[in-house]
Amino acid sequence: MRRHRNVKIVATLGPSSSTYDMIRALVEAGADVFRLNMSHGSHDDIRARHVIIRQVERDLNTPIGILADLQGPKLRVGEFADGAVELVPGAPFRLDLDVAPGDVNRVQLPHKEIFDALEPGASLLVNDGKIRLKVKDCGATFANCEVVVGGTISNRKGVNVPDVVLPLAALSDKDRRDLEFVCDLGVDWLALSFVQRPADVHEARDLAKGRAAILSKIEKPAAVKAFDDILAVSDGIMVARGDLGVELPVQNVPPIQKRLVRKCRAAAKPVIVATQMLESMIESPMPTRAEVSDVATAIYEGADAIMLSAESAAGQYPVEAVQTMDNVAAEVENDPTYREIIESSRRAVRHTVADGIVSAAREIAETTDIKAICCFSQSGTTALLVARERPRVPIIALTSVERTARRLCLTWGTICVIVGPVDRFKAAVIEAVRAALRLEFATASDMIVVTAGVPFNTPGSTNILRVAPCEERLIYNADPE
Repeated sequence: MRRHRNVKIVATLGPSSSTYDMIRALVEAGADVFRLNMSHGSHDDIRARHVIIRQVERDLNTPIGILADLQGPKLRVGEFADGAVELVPGAPFRLDLDVAPGDVNRVQLPHKEIFDALEPGASLLVNDGKIRLKVKDCGATFANCEVVVGGTISNRKGVNVPDVVLPLAALSDKDRRDLEFVCDLGVDWLALSFVQRPADVHEARDLAKGRAAILSKIEKPAAVKAFDDILAVSDGIMVARGDLGVELPVQNVPPIQKRLVRKCRAAAKPVIVATQMLESMIESPMPTRAEVSDVATAIYEGADAIMLSAESAAGQYPVEAVQTMDNVAAEVENDPTYREIIESSRRAVRHTVADGIVSAAREIAETTDIKAICCFSQSGTTALLVARERPRVPIIALTSVERTARRLCLTWGTICVIVGPVDRFKAAVIEAVRAALRLEFATASDMIVVTAGVPFNTPGSTNILRVAPCEERLIYNADPE
């Protein structure tokens, strides 16, 4: 399906969006990738949604990406005798391993690893940061705290520990079971929650065994500090602003978002900006002006994708939320200021032959009357490098590997086309011309740029570029010599 924008839209599926008709409507409204949230829904629910997505993909004859978002280690307090208590600023409050029901003085925190890592002066945030505790003294089984910001604390509320790197793996036992399940299903991306270090990514990659690409969610201060190392071992990044905004001062999040997006662009790895983008559309058919500006900011920064969470999973207006994102994206990308920002923030990367080829492809396309850049890419590497250039013309990514086409659905500006196996460059040019004409990016009198790696099927070998006319004789010439 042809989109009139470059940024991709990720829509989360849930109770509001689990039927064939709704999922198809979301694709037709603009969704390119679907997120399956492993924190909610049984394996049967996830399997049913996966089956429907693949059916919609076949019916619409267009690749659709699927991202499984693993829950990660959830830290929560225990339960209270009365269900909830009110904490007053300045009052003492104790967290410990005692399983007895809590009261206004204490509650269980059933995570010994937290106590092992805590030090006096550390902060503990409860219930999305609404309650803030400061550790006064602590030991292997307890932490005596002072209530800094009070409020109501109730059963099983989440706990964030922003000041320390916790000795926790990013994958819980549940995550490992979920990972194996979704990899067997055939998802395209795995999103890792609460990544703190590169080792977390290595563990997931070892378990995935190449069955899915690995996307690291940046939602902890430790991940921001170790970002360069995490990016180096990840296939993609999600700037998950929910927990990031809890564990860091909220004013820190926008500059962090901007820095991370630019680093991902320079590394040619897709980056999603996520959380609360159109939050009010859970209950309203219209977003706020501030939300529209937030979505626009991510697009101006050059993010590969923007994501809907509860808006499409549990909201009353899932299709309208996708349509709103699509409309905002089209308007922003038609703004002359958009191109100025994108091009001023482009980093010149000239380390390899492949870097030079894709840079030349963009420059040729933008200085002559070229209608599209077509890249053959079995692994997706060539398409990622072309997308890093953020060209003014469409990018058509051709591949004979269905999995590659689906993964590239997350990449800026790529229109993914599945073709038959190609082993000669001339045959690749013919397929590229056919695709450009079929998608109506070019006519028989136009020209396109074709890039590929020869010999074929060698990842990262982009080494050839041709300016090809879209002549009819090319379309019907099946002779690869």
